[in-house]
Amino acid sequence: MGSTALDDLSERLGAAVLTDPEAIAPYARDTSRAAPEGEPIAVVLAASTEDVSAALAWASAQGVRVSVRGAGTGLAGGAVGYPGGLVISLAGMNQIITIDPANRLAEVEAGVITADLDRAAQEHGLFFPPDPASARISTVGGNIATNAGGLRCVAHGVTTDSVAGLEIVLADGRIMRTGGRTIKDVTGLDLTSLFTGSEGTLGVITRATVRLKPVPEGAPRTFRASFAKIEDAGAAVAAIVSGPAKPEVLELLDALSVEIIESFHPSGLPVGDAAILVGQTVGPRAEADAAAILEVCAAHGSVASEISETDTLLEARRLSNPALNARGLRVSCDVGVPIAALAEMFLGVEAVARDHGRRVSTVAHAGDGNLHCTVEAGESADEYAAAETVIDDITRLALSLHGTVTGEHGIGSVKRHELAWQLDQTAIDVQRAIKHALDPSGILTPDRGI
Repeated sequence: MGSTALDDLSERLGAAVLTDPEAIAPYARDTSRAAPEGEPIAVVLAASTEDVSAALAWASAQGVRVSVRGAGTGLAGGAVGYPGGLVISLAGMNQIITIDPANRLAEVEAGVITADLDRAAQEHGLFFPPDPASARISTVGGNIATNAGGLRCVAHGVTTDSVAGLEIVLADGRIMRTGGRTIKDVTGLDLTSLFTGSEGTLGVITRATVRLKPVPEGAPRTFRASFAKIEDAGAAVAAIVSGPAKPEVLELLDALSVEIIESFHPSGLPVGDAAILVGQTVGPRAEADAAAILEVCAAHGSVASEISETDTLLEARRLSNPALNARGLRVSCDVGVPIAALAEMFLGVEAVARDHGRRVSTVAHAGDGNLHCTVEAGESADEYAAAETVIDDITRLALSLHGTVTGEHGIGSVKRHELAWQLDQTAIDVQRAIKHALDPSGILTPDRGI
């Protein structure tokens, strides 16, 4: 591409366009293990939907591939820059436009940090249900693009369950709005759900109308149960999920994860047990529900338990990613299995780790069967390749248990080779036909996701 074309983009957007290689470099990667194959030619620091529209119209006319990023916390390689490509950053679009307590809605720009929205909603006695472990650094737009889950999924579902409407810029620069502010709306196709979880392949989400819920009355209670056998912990999870006392959070950590988290940031998690179940109950019955859940755990073989009025145990869970990375466990996946298969999956991962002679940590959103397995790897390319074979075996194990290759991180680039393991060719063809209809030139996050 000639400098004249890039000058045209700069004329349209001014200082929002970065072309200096040193300024571009921080925007070329995300948090995944995927590495750029070359350097992008420019970054657009979008401040408005109109900026995104102008950038995509330019890229479409020039045939330039585009990657889209918010905070860059993605773990699937979906936001990595393309050689000679354009990066659109939405991090600067970080305004909470309105909070509507009467209708329990908020309208936000895509770059709003998830925890910031939750904090603002709580000033009105409401909260934003999606709660990924990265909530303090990830963006609402990124969560929607990957249909992220998180700790509160067992009670409130995944991100799509909290999305009422979207503002989207299509690959050619056209702006589209989907959904609305009503509870019921069956006008036309459900485009809001189509774009939620589309990983930037169909359009760029610039603004969202999201649903809020009332903050439960009373003080929450955090609980912990330790198990000598992982199969006992799995049976307890299945019994809890089908029982009358409903937790808002239900997380399961294996022994290696607990040991690493405690060495990274001591928080009182007991080291040495095969598995630890950590959760939280809310509402007027929080104390009684926590006690009832621990009774279920005791009936399924728990060896120790506690109830706390603090969030310390959950904070330890949120530290799992930095703790694991600090100890050399760097290559991760986020498979999902039916809840009844959780214990079998944990045991199977242990067997895979033994077969490969590599340490594997497993932390699960136990209430919905989503497991995060992280494999140790040195910093060389060969080490990463060896760890990838472990991830592939873990993924095939999940599929053999009627599971999924990804629960919430998305396909991106690092899992694209696994797509055909789960979807039949007809399903893949249909998804790619939708992609082609919306992006016939193939400029928007090509060769990722679908």
